[in-house]
Amino acid sequence: PELILMNKSTIMRNLFTILFWLLLSVAPVFAADFQKGWEAYQRGDFATALQKWRPLAEQGDGRAQFNLGIMYDRGNGVAEDDKQAVYWYRKAAEQGESSAQSNLGIMYADGDGVAEAATQAVYWYRKAAEHGYAKAQYNLGYMYANSNGVAKDYTQAVYWYRKAAEQGHAWAQSNLGLMYLKGEGVAEDYILAYKWANLAAAQGYKNVANMKKQLRKRMTRAQIAEAQRLSREWSPKQYGE
Repeated sequence: PELILMNKSTIMRNLFTILFWLLLSVAPVFAADFQKGWEAYQRGDFATALQKWRPLAEQGDGRAQFNLGIMYDRGNGVAEDDKQAVYWYRKAAEQGESSAQSNLGIMYADGDGVAEAATQAVYWYRKAAEHGYAKAQYNLGYMYANSNGVAKDYTQAVYWYRKAAEQGHAWAQSNLGLMYLKGEGVAEDYILAYKWANLAAAQGYKNVANMKKQLRKRMTRAQIAEAQRLSREWSPKQYGE
């Protein structure tokens, strides 16, 4: 038989084609195993969840890596281990998983499983916040408001609190209301302060009760009615709107 010769570029194209189809063939298996792990986790069968997710995590699946971090963080199906939680959060965070970036920031802020480092907390919060993760946006706002890991900057605090508040994060709504009440990073505005406090209260956030009480003493009935109208008409936004 005649020998068929292939140049280097042809060989590489063929290899990439083979790899492409291999990836397509294993993707449904990965997805099915991840879903089985999720269903097991939801019903409290942590052993099965761990069995399904660990191989995926070890093969680089960011979602499975994050979930493994959660299990070690909470001690679900494994002995609680902050260092292992950090290990898996970092793996997922480096792949761009916003939830993992946010949680890794919290680990740095609290010094759990890693040396406490506010600057690293800010770094990871920002990564997640810039991708629209409300919890990280709130935490980043808090860091700016309290000069933790960054220079105090009320304008930046308001910016990030607002991002989270507009997505419905109750703590951010409360803190944004407080910024309007005090006139920190934004012009003092009792109507907007009441609006945001009212929205946080509607979600069951009890810490705003005293703020609302203070505001009612300073506001006219017309101002309170306007704040209530703004609260009724508000609806949460998706990031980027």
